[in-house]
This record gives sequence, structure tokens and C-alpha cells, in this order.
Amino acid sequence: MIKIVTILGARPQFVKAAVLSRIIARHKKIDEVIVHTGQHFDANMSDIFFEEMEIPKPKYNLDINGMTHGAMTGQMLEKIEKLLLDEKPKAVVVYGDTNSTLAGALAAKKLNIKVVHIEAGLRSYNMKMPEEINRIITDRISDLLLCPTDTSIVNLRREGFSDSVIRVVKCGDIMKDAVDYYGKLTIKKSTILNDMSLHDNEFVLATIHRQENTDDIKKLKSIFKGLEQINTNCKVVLPLHPRTQKILKKHHLTYNITMIEPIGYFDMLQLLKHCKMVVTDSGGIQKEAFFNEKHCIIARDETEWVELVENGYAKIVGSSTASMVEAFQNFKDSTADFSMNLYGKRVGEKIYNEIQNLINENE
Repeated sequence: MIKIVTILGARPQFVKAAVLSRIIARHKKIDEVIVHTGQHFDANMSDIFFEEMEIPKPKYNLDINGMTHGAMTGQMLEKIEKLLLDEKPKAVVVYGDTNSTLAGALAAKKLNIKVVHIEAGLRSYNMKMPEEINRIITDRISDLLLCPTDTSIVNLRREGFSDSVIRVVKCGDIMKDAVDYYGKLTIKKSTILNDMSLHDNEFVLATIHRQENTDDIKKLKSIFKGLEQINTNCKVVLPLHPRTQKILKKHHLTYNITMIEPIGYFDMLQLLKHCKMVVTDSGGIQKEAFFNEKHCIIARDETEWVELVENGYAKIVGSSTASMVEAFQNFKDSTADFSMNLYGKRVGEKIYNEIQNLINENE
């Protein structure tokens, strides 16, 4: 049986990878070895997480976290190289834009192992973001670039990939498959609405965690002031990321919104399903808002998911309090049509077939 190694480093990557893992298991033609670098230490990623999410447990857990970007990437590179020499896969699959993504791609390429990059071609054009550096380098050294949108294809063409031996394919966004699959299970798996006495369409869901916001105290204060003002009109619920919590505590900042501990994926999907709208600096949550037919206010200066903004489903407000409140007012009574197919269907199957083709071409 043909072997591939999948490198993952964060909970959202596991959720997306689970879609492909189920398809691989069903076809029984590929042996998938899953590696967890440990990059994002997540207390919610216990044995129960893997069981409830129907995700295969990683064969390897490298437990690399809590370091600088360079130290973390270097240690991952060293450990991933060693296990690839032991496993001898035909291809390595990486997702997104984390340090784990870059380290997995580099380790594989230096061993002449084929690299598959899922979520390729995304660009924020903000080189201060570590994620932007990771995704650009990973795209450049991959053998198969599986793109989620037309925009990501155009980005790669602008960078000269149309004349490259690297195969570029638009497959759609695998997160759509994940939301469809897990969304059906939330009513059985989550009690958060009852636990918090939350009612449909009567609260705003917020997540703030990006370093560009948390490490700039002026920006962070402005964003939370905006959330606080929105809260006077509609209750704001914010699962608090450990990084954000640490900064708020350090500066003795308190705000009149409902902050809760980090939550699991089923609880997050349930909140997304039933909220009025979303305020976030997360790329993934922007799309999950769309999949759940919710408008999204983006607390960043740019987004990789430009089609959401271009089609009126999302608004970029940066850290501006006034812009955030204005976007809330504009969206709160909107009845937009969310039926537009921006991110494809049956994406996991398309990705599986492309990986099979890549491997078969090199047999």
C-alpha cells in the first residue's frame, strides 16, 4: 500500500485533515501516517477530542511548542526529517500556513519526497505576518498546489506558477466539507446554548487572537472598545484565546462583554450556527461564518478571503472602533443571500483524486 505522511500543528488543521482521512480510509489504497508537531498546545485536543471528532490519532506527537518562530521551525525540521527517513512515504501533505506547514514541506523537499500543499495560493500581502512567509515558501517548493478559490489561482499565476512544473489545481475549500459533516452532529454534541442561556440570532460571536492585534496594545484596546459598544446593542460572546487572556491580564484590562474559556469545535459550530453575526481576526472563522450564513466583521487590515468582502458577506475594519460599530449597524438588519458557491462541494474527494494522480505519475 502506498504511504503518505500528513503534517499537522493546530486544531483547525486536524478538523480539515479529518475530511481527507475519512476518504483515504474508505478507499483503502493509501496508508496515511499522521504527525502532530504540537505547535499549538491545545487543552481541548485530548483523547476525547479525537474520539468525538472521529479523527485518527497521530502516530507521532513531536511536542514542539512555546518557542520563537525560528527555534520552533528548526526543531520541527530536524524531527520531521528523522521520521520521514524511517517512514519513507511517497508524499507529504501539509495544510495552510503554520510553522508546521513550512517545516513539513522543507523536510520532505530536502529528501526528494513529493509535497502536497492544501489551501495553496492564499495571500494577505502582509509580510509582517509569519503565516504569509510560511505560505509563500511552502507554495514555492511544493509539487502539487491545491487551491481553494479563483483568487488563489490568480495569485499563483501572478507569481509565475503558470510556467512552472508545479501542478496547480482549484479544488475548493476542504473546510466546507468539515463544516457540513460536523454541523449535522452539533445538536447531539453541544449543550453550550442551553448552558449559557443563549437564544438564536440574539448574540454576536467574537474571536480575537492574532499577534498583530494582541501585541499592539493600542489596537487591542480599540478592538475591545468596539466589542463593548456592540454589546450595548447585542450581547457579545468571546471565547478567550490564551494569548489574548494573558495580554488583557498583564495590562489589567476588563471589558463589559461575555468572555468564556476556550471551547471545543462542536461548541464553536453551535455558536456560529445561532449567532447574529461574527467579529474575528481569524481566517478560518471568516469562512465558517459564511458557511453558516452569517455576516463577518474582520478585525484585520486585510484578508486572504477577499471574495467574502467583494460579495458583501464580510467587512474589513482593522482595529477601528468606529468602523467596527458601523459594520455591525449595517449588517444587523441585512438579509443577504448566502447561496453563492464560493468554495466548492465534495472538495475532499477532489483532493484525494489529485493526490492519487500525483503518486501514480511517479510510480
